[in-house]
Amino acid sequence: MRLATQPVRAIALAAAVLCLGAGLQQDAAAQAKPAAPRVYLADSIIAVVNNEVITRQELVERLRLVERRMKNQGIALPPPQEFQRQLLERMIVDRAQLQLAKEYGIRVDDTMLDRAVARIAEQNRMSLQEFRTTLEKEGTPFARFREEIREEIMMQRLREREVDNKIQITESEVDNYLAEQGAPQGQEFLLSHILVRTPENATAEQIAERRKRAEEVLQQVNAGGDFAKLAATYSDANDALTGGDLGWRNQDRLPQLFMSAIENLKQGEASQIVKSPNGFHILKLNGKRSASVVKASGNAVQQTHARHILIKVNQIVTPADAKRKLVELKQRLDNNAAKFEDLAKLFSNDLSASRGGDLGWIYPGDTVPEFERAMDGLKPGEVSEPIESPFGYHLIQVLERKKDDVSQERQRLIARQAIRERKLDEATQDWLRQLRDRAYVEYRFENAESR
Repeated sequence: MRLATQPVRAIALAAAVLCLGAGLQQDAAAQAKPAAPRVYLADSIIAVVNNEVITRQELVERLRLVERRMKNQGIALPPPQEFQRQLLERMIVDRAQLQLAKEYGIRVDDTMLDRAVARIAEQNRMSLQEFRTTLEKEGTPFARFREEIREEIMMQRLREREVDNKIQITESEVDNYLAEQGAPQGQEFLLSHILVRTPENATAEQIAERRKRAEEVLQQVNAGGDFAKLAATYSDANDALTGGDLGWRNQDRLPQLFMSAIENLKQGEASQIVKSPNGFHILKLNGKRSASVVKASGNAVQQTHARHILIKVNQIVTPADAKRKLVELKQRLDNNAAKFEDLAKLFSNDLSASRGGDLGWIYPGDTVPEFERAMDGLKPGEVSEPIESPFGYHLIQVLERKKDDVSQERQRLIARQAIRERKLDEATQDWLRQLRDRAYVEYRFENAESR
């Protein structure tokens, strides 16, 4: 059974070569001195990252775990040596991020971690115990899974501090965007990519060497090679070990470089090499569809007047408690035993409670996707079933809908959000490259090599 384990990052394959090499050396020593007792090394260091080490056992355990995950996702495994190199490099970058997060005092306590794991179990429609049992049947120790979640949350908070909050958007960029794009675009693309990264302050020789590597990868793609396997083997991007999957992206939120590269591609085709400040990209178009953008004439969009009751999950209120409470409240509403606004004032854990849960007029994109999807599926006057979002559990009621022209201020806000998304991926990749290049890394086993 394949579980939805977001926000856990995807990580790569098993290589018993490390264990085998150590075992052969020990056997040879035993034959040379048969009378001596056999001694096994409990572990050994394979890399030093700043002031911490990565051990052979850590790598072997991660390799085994990742191999199972990639097989479950149907991603072909790269050659063992390449996979080992990819995973070790990922572990180095992650270790550097976690070190910096700790320096900044970023912590994830057990209470917050418990809530995150409980949400993941809920997303898989399981109790926490069922989720734990399923994970362990698939070969993932529950304690290790929890620590992965803790580390992922820490790294996400670090990236928000170091990247998200530092992205700047000028008024001229907004003006140019509106002039070029107009209203939000209605096409979405399902993409995969391979990134051959160039080092920070790369020399001409280094750039030429990285471009040559990208050209070699493109030749394999054009010869019919498995794109996901090639991404897992050669890509330097964070999504390499998920086959380079970028998911569905709206065209107005893709960098112009990417749009220019894919605009004439047919489904299943790969682009030529695209040069960006971070390196060389190869894109593959896996699908195309019309985005769910509601439009009337001109710049008119659909707005929804809604209200809600929010029950937050915390150390006292579990997800099951919150959901059960909202089921009870909905029954009272369905039986006309209470008014929505009165229940919101009594029970909602939101600032809107004093207004009877009234959220006012909501534009597309104003709320989190889970909330918006549920809201869009309701008719005026209808009340939803309990809906989960990152904020907790909601009952939603749609009061009315209208189509109205988007104000100039609103258009500029939408443009800013689109520009931010365009910049975010590239800024994140650039920050990770700098973090990796500035880290002190020493390899301690012969098959590892710096790139």
